Amino acid sequence: MKKHRLVSVIASLTLSLSGVVLAAPGHGDGHHADSTIGQPGEAAEASRTVEVVMYDNYYDPEEINVDEGETVRFVVKNEGMLVHEFNIGTAAMHAAHQDEMMMMVEHGVIQGDSINREMMKMDMGNGQTMEHDDPNSVLLEPGESAEVVWTFGENADLEFACNVPGHYDAGMMGQIEVQ
Repeated sequence: MKKHRLVSVIASLTLSLSGVVLAAPGHGDGHHADSTIGQPGEAAEASRTVEVVMYDNYYDPEEINVDEGETVRFVVKNEGMLVHEFNIGTAAMHAAHQDEMMMMVEHGVIQGDSINREMMKMDMGNGQTMEHDDPNSVLLEPGESAEVVWTFGENADLEFACNVPGHYDAGMMGQIEVQ
């Protein structure tokens, strides 16, 4: 009887955890299932450009103020010695994305100071890949630059963060104050 109960508990946990994983946003869907954080913007509509420099485990600037509905063009440069990410989202969105980023490390996509872009195309099932092509995020090797253009929603609890394993926990995140 105890063995049957243990199997039932394990099966229930597995099913509930698989639901969590399936419900978590995946690469390609923008990691912005919560529309209150905003949406991709058009560079021509940006009210200003904010330069963001990524160093190893911190950003410059560490806080960005925006207005609700404002479109901002972020020019992001990785001046660190490791791969880093600039990702706009809530703390919960970053927590979900960190699991995906761990998978990228485990599969050899992120290799310390480089990105294996061919491995990003690997089919993970259900048509999902590890391509990092979300409009609210860029993943950069040392020395690379990219842009994110974002129109902010009403959510006032936003962060920009690096979700490469260990980086967020080491403090590589900043606040976005929506006014």
